[in-house]
Amino acid sequence: MSPAGDSSPHVHGPDCAHGHEGDVQVKVSESGAVVRTLEVEVGAKRVARAFERAWTDLGRRARVQGFRPGKVPRSVLQKMYGAAILEEIERQLVGESLHEALHQSGLEPVSEPAIEAGPPLDGAPYRYSARIEIKPTIELPTLEGLPGKRPPVSVTDVDVEPVLESLRQRHAPLVEEPEDTRAARGHVVTVDFSGRIDGVEFEGGSGKDVEVEIGSDRFIPGFEEQLVGAAAGERREVRCQFPEQYGRAELAGKEAVFDVSIGAIRRREIPALDDEFAKDVGEFASLAELRERIRNDLLATREREAKQMLERTLVDALVERTRFEVPPGLVERRLERRLAAAHRELEHGVPAEALHAQLERWREEWRGLAERDVRASLLLEAVGRVRGVTVGDDEVDARIDRMAGEQGVDAKRLRQLYREQNALEAVRQQIADEKALESLARDATIEEVAAS
Repeated sequence: MSPAGDSSPHVHGPDCAHGHEGDVQVKVSESGAVVRTLEVEVGAKRVARAFERAWTDLGRRARVQGFRPGKVPRSVLQKMYGAAILEEIERQLVGESLHEALHQSGLEPVSEPAIEAGPPLDGAPYRYSARIEIKPTIELPTLEGLPGKRPPVSVTDVDVEPVLESLRQRHAPLVEEPEDTRAARGHVVTVDFSGRIDGVEFEGGSGKDVEVEIGSDRFIPGFEEQLVGAAAGERREVRCQFPEQYGRAELAGKEAVFDVSIGAIRRREIPALDDEFAKDVGEFASLAELRERIRNDLLATREREAKQMLERTLVDALVERTRFEVPPGLVERRLERRLAAAHRELEHGVPAEALHAQLERWREEWRGLAERDVRASLLLEAVGRVRGVTVGDDEVDARIDRMAGEQGVDAKRLRQLYREQNALEAVRQQIADEKALESLARDATIEEVAAS
């Protein structure tokens, strides 16, 4: 096949004669930069065979009162099943011939073709049209010297200390305070609570043995602050207002009253920063060894982030310098993937009605992002062609092995899963895009900027 969008002579134009002597013939016309319309004609003999096959199969399967199986007259079958049979034959003829028509045209659709077809007639040629989207022809700008931005990568002792302090906080045991202690900022208070709005309990408004760290701001505004000064065993009425932009629309902006029972009041006992602490945190012989691991991890993270910034700014520069029409079907598919991922992430934590409303808002807000993603993908593919990027099967296997190791699954099984889902080419394209980006980075004009 020729590349998508190719205007080679063997691709039939709107005024070309049929170029195929078989029982499927096609003419192609341009309906836009990335849209082609195929006028397909299926020969009368093939149509007749499809009718004969459909009636024969139906005759074997049909059960009609008064007739033995397989002995129902065709005239009876036509009266009973005529409309359904025409739809079945139409699907069959289109399904069988469209692949042949695409092969003849040399075009590769990037989204599901839109078919306009009517019912076939027995013994007559069958004609239908298929509207397809193809990849655009892309004229790349000069690739040498593209402007990119990258922050300098370094890690100092000042960067390591906050990570150590966070580890101390996370590994600090909770110690119960004396009975007469009053809750204060930093305390972890165990509470039972029951909330009402306008005197009515609401879903998610109650809890038992819930740990509240005063000052953590993990609860709705005002809840934690109103526990300050409380003693174990005390009951308090806490009044709070849900934020106007709260995730659950039915609660947003509403005032709630909580009946709160105070249980244990505890504090975190921060461990000393020494070799024993390092041994408790993990398999470290000393605090110095823990510091070195933190330093190396921070360095790897910052190198990865710097690389991502450079690649993002190079792609932005490439997008700004290259004009081409994007197939709407590709944008829609990318958008649907984004929305499906968001739905999977949120479906168990957000009520269905609120989630549906949010996804509809994102459908409009994310359309521009989806188009940008498609532009970037098409451009990197074009860069890979110009730069002669190739990806061998061994590289695909190595990438799947690496992913299997990261996920803790069997590499052979993961490879088989990718093969069954026809996803190996997606892995190959991902590697090719990475190589294309590396190629751009080698020739880029790079500016050092502060990390965002």
